[in-house]
Amino acid sequence: MLSTRSLSSTLDRMMTLNRALDQAFSAGWTGEARAWVPAIDVVEKQDAYVVSAELPGVEASKVDVKFEQNVLTIRGAKPSPIGAAGNGELRVFAAERVTGPFERSLRLPEFVDGERIGAELTNGVLTVTVPKAAAAQPRKIEIKPTTISNS
Repeated sequence: MLSTRSLSSTLDRMMTLNRALDQAFSAGWTGEARAWVPAIDVVEKQDAYVVSAELPGVEASKVDVKFEQNVLTIRGAKPSPIGAAGNGELRVFAAERVTGPFERSLRLPEFVDGERIGAELTNGVLTVTVPKAAAAQPRKIEIKPTTISNS
C-alpha cells in the first residue's frame, strides 16, 4: 500500500529538523555560547510568506533582519535584566529567563521578491512578510476558442 504525507506534515518535520540543527550548532565555530533560539512560525499565503518569531523583551533596535541568496536571517541580542550590583552585593535567587545573542536562518523558495520584504516588531513578536514574485503568483489562463473554417 502506498502512503502519502501531507505538505503540512512534511513542512512540520522540516521545521522541527531546522530548529534542532539551529540549537545543536548554535555555539558556532568560535566557541561562543548562544543562549537561545527563538521559536518561529512560517505561513504561506497566496501572495507572500509570513515568518513570525517570538522575541519577548527584545527591542527593535537590537534585531537585524537580512535577506541574501534566498536565506532570511534574523539575529540580535536580548539583554539580561540582571545587572551588576552598583553599591553592594547582588544575590540572584533564580535566573531562568533566557538572554544573550540569538540567530535563526530560513531558506525560502526561489520565487520571492526580496526588494519588498517588510518587518515589524509588535508585543514581542517579529513579523517578516516576504512577498512572492509575480512569476510565483497563481493566475488563470484564458482558453481562446478556435474557429474552424470550411474551405
